[in-house]
Amino acid sequence: MKRFFAGMTDPGLVRSANQDAYHTDPEGRFFVVADGMGGHAGGQEASRLAIEAMYGHFQRFWDSEDSSQDLLEQAFLKANQAILYDQKLHPERSDMGTTAVALLFRQGEVWCAHVGDSRLYQMRGATLEQITRDHTWIARAVSSGTLTPDQARVHPMRHVLSQCLGREESSEIDMQQIDVKPGDRLLLCSDGLTEELSDSLIANNLKTIRACDMAASTLINAAKDHGGRDNITVVVITIDPSGNS
Repeated sequence: MKRFFAGMTDPGLVRSANQDAYHTDPEGRFFVVADGMGGHAGGQEASRLAIEAMYGHFQRFWDSEDSSQDLLEQAFLKANQAILYDQKLHPERSDMGTTAVALLFRQGEVWCAHVGDSRLYQMRGATLEQITRDHTWIARAVSSGTLTPDQARVHPMRHVLSQCLGREESSEIDMQQIDVKPGDRLLLCSDGLTEELSDSLIANNLKTIRACDMAASTLINAAKDHGGRDNITVVVITIDPSGNS
């Protein structure tokens, strides 16, 4: 299935450095967004290392007999190892880590994996669905009914991650196969977008702006108009409505 796509990142209006990173494969085979943490240098390094490790693994083993699920899992594990190794070389960055969300189009299947609170959304028609579920204390509280979604949006612990890359303990890598149809739109993003924009505002922009680069730019500008308190990264993908491959 033919895909149109565009990615964009912005430091926002408050942060002096951009600790986000992303990669869009020129052939449209895979897409990754990472949101680093651990100070300016640490966060930037963690997200960069994760992107490079995943990209390298995908490139090396893309045509292997590994399943797409195994390919994704190994890419995330390689990213985790790369960050841990750098921490040992540079103790001043020992607390760095990163979220990551990746999307793969391979062997006629579409797979997603994520760690942390960077997200994948899917839009079909006018309906926007969050595919990933944040690895945060707040997400668990909402799932259990302890907090409402409205309470979660303003809770002081909403940024506390339960999982990230860059930790010795095994990270919880959530993986799932995605059903994709012609005309669908997919959005990978860091929480700099979702912290400022509700799902309804995101949906409205994706619904009304067809060009991927314009949609990405508009989403980032909208997040900045609503405060821009964090780095903002988006990757927008449109599945060719004509169904051409």
